[in-house]
Amino acid sequence: MSKSRVSIAFTGDIGFDKYMDGKWDDESLLSKEITDFICSGDHVVINVEGPIADSSENIDQNGVLQLKHTMNPGATKIFEKIGADIWNICNNHIMDAGEEGIKSTLKYAKKSNAQTIGAGMNIDEARKPVILNEAGGIGMIGVGYQRACRKADVDKPGCYSWSDLDEIQKSIDEIKKTCRWCIVVAHAGEEFTPLPSPYTRERYHKYLEMGADVIVAHHPHVPMNYETVGDKIIFYSLGNFIFDTDYQRSQFNTDIGLIVKLNFTENEFTYEPMGLRIVRGEERIVKDELPHIFVDVQEDEYNLLAPLSAKMLIAATKRQMAYLKPEEFKGASEEKWKKHFAEPLRTGRVPGETLDFYIICPLAEKAEEGKWKESKLEDVKNYILEQM
Repeated sequence: MSKSRVSIAFTGDIGFDKYMDGKWDDESLLSKEITDFICSGDHVVINVEGPIADSSENIDQNGVLQLKHTMNPGATKIFEKIGADIWNICNNHIMDAGEEGIKSTLKYAKKSNAQTIGAGMNIDEARKPVILNEAGGIGMIGVGYQRACRKADVDKPGCYSWSDLDEIQKSIDEIKKTCRWCIVVAHAGEEFTPLPSPYTRERYHKYLEMGADVIVAHHPHVPMNYETVGDKIIFYSLGNFIFDTDYQRSQFNTDIGLIVKLNFTENEFTYEPMGLRIVRGEERIVKDELPHIFVDVQEDEYNLLAPLSAKMLIAATKRQMAYLKPEEFKGASEEKWKKHFAEPLRTGRVPGETLDFYIICPLAEKAEEGKWKESKLEDVKNYILEQM
């Protein structure tokens, strides 16, 4: 007999390298408040940010090579402790250890009695939804941005692309045949940005128009706003959950995030958020106040604040490049930056939907008009301005 009420807890990004290496054996890694809140969910969905493999630890900390993320199988101790029975493995790091890495991850998921969404050994496996026979039925899929979330194919492992709109429509339609609710878990959006870029926001709205009820996103490594759309909702980014690297530390607010618990009946859903903080040095995750950016930003406010957010994204990208390639970008001139943002490899990677500075740069220039000052969301304005 299916349950008439069910709750699902969602976490943000998880990575167990650098400062979190070995913390799977630390009983104090998660505070009791954090553990209790997550475990109060009937189901727990986590983002496993990279393959779980026996012999693929990343030891190279130079330049962009440090951005490879693999996990020791010991990490599954934490997953099991919090009752993570659904793993999103659709992200830009799941293929960091190649085909064997994703195969190994699927093996450890099965060993942990967890289902996976968003990636697999072929496209059918990547597209396969998780179906929960509760609260009228809940179907869930995972999708990832292009080009970094490498696409699966008929005989090729990888991810379910967030760009395959015809196939995503089919997935949503199939879920809706038997389920009251459809959740899309998305790994997408620009890193370290406070509000979504216009094309990210448009994409998530599109999923709602296609029939999805809830979008839960991660990848930016910082918390972002949410947005109610009628009786539906988009959580643009939950930020980091268990993650701490020098690359993260070179940016603002990568030590805060949130967990969201969704409570479903057949007729409605509610949500409960909990703020969290990564206590650096101790490397513990504790309950914290909700991030100031975590408010419902409606379209009129978004239109006022988007240029300011785009300007902050450019500032974050400059910090990113100065950190990754200091010999080239530390103290770079504005002329150098303009040239950099205009390079095909830097911008327009997937035109109109991923790191498209042909869109972001003109939007950021509009911040100089000062329309953002008219926004009534004072905490959001200050949150963005503090990162310039």
